[in-house]
Amino acid sequence: MTDTPGKPDELARHAAKMAKKKAARDKIMATKSGEKGLIIVHTGKGKGKSTAAFGMIFRCIAHGFPCAVVQFIKGGMETGERSLITTRFSDLCEFHTMGEGFTWETQDKARDIEMARAAWEKAKELIRDPRHRMVLLDEINIALRYDYLDTAEVVAFLRAEKPAMTHVVLTGRNAPEALIEAADLVTEMELIKHPFREQGIKAQIGVEW
Repeated sequence: MTDTPGKPDELARHAAKMAKKKAARDKIMATKSGEKGLIIVHTGKGKGKSTAAFGMIFRCIAHGFPCAVVQFIKGGMETGERSLITTRFSDLCEFHTMGEGFTWETQDKARDIEMARAAWEKAKELIRDPRHRMVLLDEINIALRYDYLDTAEVVAFLRAEKPAMTHVVLTGRNAPEALIEAADLVTEMELIKHPFREQGIKAQIGVEW
């Protein structure tokens, strides 16, 4: 028994529908010709914020574009993305892990603020360099949430000093409204299910790091 693709009249209707969709899509695409460096925010309670951001970093690397990563908050634990970038692609992507761990691990607010400020200074240096196609500020939203950094200062810098064609990606939960307002592209990751909560499954290599 073989599958039948459908009756001739059904196939014709489908073809006509798709042709109409394509024409409408082509008309929209014809009006989209601009390019600019984007401010991109990944936020929300769901998993995948940093993962998606690193996906864009690897796209830049694949195209031979210089880029950079500054990790706020996260400590010295070895991760797959950092290992791959530093061992294989350090000529294209600078990688700076500037945090010492999440706040519940460090338990030292003064030190956390000091490290966040140092990370922000490094981030500004990298963003100002027009050679960088993309700069990822991983977990900076956490530093903003706890007032380790001033949101108004970060937004003002991005608006005034980010080179025109440089993309800056900012990740972490609870992105402040002022940053969301300033951004060109904002994605909120929604948590629907997570094995840590539902099944007691710990973070696993290859999935979380």
